[in-house]
Amino acid sequence: MDTSFRQELKAKAHHLKPVVLLGSKGLTPAVVEETNLALQIHELIKVKINGAEKADRQLISAELCLQLQAELVQLIGNTAILYRKNPD
Repeated sequence: MDTSFRQELKAKAHHLKPVVLLGSKGLTPAVVEETNLALQIHELIKVKINGAEKADRQLISAELCLQLQAELVQLIGNTAILYRKNPD
């Protein structure tokens, strides 16, 4: 993902509300599936990661991207911005 495209995605994501909330249970299969559905519908989403330290949030978002073949656009505080292009 090149820098200008990443900047474009950040700008588009700015007004979005988080569509997936991660709680104290962390990255469960249900959360992964919910995130997958949200990416299929929207391509660009925000995921709110509650109750985790910064290093853990980075690991969780990286793992989520790995499992869903998505890209991490940005991680700000408790919010990760994920992008995955729809095949169609």
